[in-house]
Amino acid sequence: MIPDMGMTVDGGASSNSQAGGRQPTRRYEAKRNAIVRSAVEEMNRKGVRGMTLGDVAARLDLVPTGVIYYFRNKEELAAAAFMKGVEAYEALIAAAAGEATVEARLSAFFHAWFDYSRRVGQGEADPLPVFNDVRALNSPTVDAVYVDMFRSFRDLLPGRDALPRLHRNARAHMLLSETFWIVAWQHQVEVADYPRTADRIASILTHGLVARGAAWPKLTPLKLTGQDAPSSASSEMFLKAATCLINEEGYHGASVERISARLNVSKGAFYHHNHAKDELVVACFERTFDLMWRAIHAAEAAGGSGLEILASVVAALIEHQITGEAPLLRTSALTAVPETLRPALMQRFNRLSYRFASILCDGIADGSIAPVDVNIASQIISTAINAAAELHFWTPGMAPKAAVEHYVRPLFEGLVSPAAS
Repeated sequence: MIPDMGMTVDGGASSNSQAGGRQPTRRYEAKRNAIVRSAVEEMNRKGVRGMTLGDVAARLDLVPTGVIYYFRNKEELAAAAFMKGVEAYEALIAAAAGEATVEARLSAFFHAWFDYSRRVGQGEADPLPVFNDVRALNSPTVDAVYVDMFRSFRDLLPGRDALPRLHRNARAHMLLSETFWIVAWQHQVEVADYPRTADRIASILTHGLVARGAAWPKLTPLKLTGQDAPSSASSEMFLKAATCLINEEGYHGASVERISARLNVSKGAFYHHNHAKDELVVACFERTFDLMWRAIHAAEAAGGSGLEILASVVAALIEHQITGEAPLLRTSALTAVPETLRPALMQRFNRLSYRFASILCDGIADGSIAPVDVNIASQIISTAINAAAELHFWTPGMAPKAAVEHYVRPLFEGLVSPAAS
């Protein structure tokens, strides 16, 4: 069973004026598609809540009422954008689904994805939406097709006879999340290298990072909290509330009003403790980055092979994320923060990925990690940590400690590995 994603309001079926029995004209459909394409571009820059009809219209030299002729409101337009994205993903998955093995299916899928991306760059295909804050839309219609898409991703993996349900769901969530995050780092790849990149990401996800013949290591418990705490309980309270809201609804969904309402305090109380929302958001990112560095330094101080260090870091961070006591901010939220803040935050995130790549090199050198493309593997690792914030949607009732068997080991041992126990 796939859990309900909690969306409760109108799904946003199209309300265009052509719906009274007449078939839409080509001109009408062309304009509507152009509006949806513009909405995808705005949502990818600002998130669902940050997109406005005015910005969408401005991209097309229209006035906002020109958009309202096709879509009643922003929510209906966002729903159409997500639905179109799901349709595109279902086509990419279908093109790979007929392959006989998991390795062949993943290879075919990522080759299709990168070829589609190439066509987007050449203006031959429409951009795909980023689904980071899809739940912020609260649309049952989008909820339903998103869950169907999740099932399609899951069908690329080993079947029910090979893996129990929660194991399959956890791996499907990883595969889906890794796919969605490619847009954050693909600018570092030459278009001519897209096929090579597709081969490498498919190989890493299929076979994992552990060297052939190497055993799963004993993980080092890492203490991540208790140091460099905020200056007051109130500061921690605001950091936690803001982090949870950004994880759930994106940067723009975590308004001052919503943060204050979650804590049952006034806006005045918010500004008594925080100068501005952006300052609080930066503090949330800084705390997340600091926790990740703390895990790296603690694991390295404990010593061991590159695999032992890296697996201990990832397991500690993912368990910490799932407990929810002091959650990590989803780094996917970086795609919607104001452009004035984004470069410095992305630089810090990229330094973490660079460090993961360095540990991977250590593991390759000592023989504990397979010879993989460390640049791609470091992005896969960062994404898996980031995506753990939503793992509970697909694995209800799973204890935080079980995340190692269901989620961390498949990351290191491959999505085709048998279920760990």
